[in-house]
Amino acid sequence: MDDDADFRQFVTARWPALVQSAYLITVDLGIAEDCVQEALARVHSRWGRLRNDNPEPYVRKAVVNAALSWRRKRRIREVSLDSAVHPAVELGSHQLGEIDYQLVAALRSLPPTMRAVVVLRYLEDRSEAETAQLLGCSTGAVKSAASRGMAKLRTALAATTEGAHR
Repeated sequence: MDDDADFRQFVTARWPALVQSAYLITVDLGIAEDCVQEALARVHSRWGRLRNDNPEPYVRKAVVNAALSWRRKRRIREVSLDSAVHPAVELGSHQLGEIDYQLVAALRSLPPTMRAVVVLRYLEDRSEAETAQLLGCSTGAVKSAASRGMAKLRTALAATTEGAHR
């Protein structure tokens, strides 16, 4: 199989999972898709060297980095759509996993790096070492951010639950 066909096959197979990860980090589907596309464009130029190894960790790290850095690159004024109806999250013929919009709202309250740690550790079930490697930080930083992030999420989700029961 040639490099381009192999790359297309990889993208087709991994696109939904990569977009879901980026979405949970950026909490915006359009930005998540842009981040994955940007990361894959950078990976494509190196695909010939990567395809024979396991390209997944390299691609995953590129997506996480793009998702964490999108705010620095795009100085766009954000407009909150918290009260808007949530669109169906579809990716062509692929659909993201079930999205818990209360969780997404709670994730929005976390700073981007802390959000990335929580997503990678608990929603993607990655180890502390793997999360640290993807984020380019120490395992201690991951442990600390995970602990603080989960505490903030619990508080945010408890407040949402209390508000729904009133």
